Amino acid sequence: MCVTLCPELDIASQGDTVEAAKQNLTEAVELFFEVAEPSEMKRRLRTEIFITRLEVAIG
Repeated sequence: MCVTLCPELDIASQGDTVEAAKQNLTEAVELFFEVAEPSEMKRRLRTEIFITRLEVAIG
């Protein structure tokens, strides 16, 4: 299972392959723009995004 994320809008999707996950995310973003009110778009849109890798000890 692959997971994709559009951090600018906080929308995620998934698929069995990378390509399927990307396609599903594209569809999710398109649907968001079709139904979201302008105020919702403005509220969710992030212009500054911080992504990092972290390590977690288990066990």
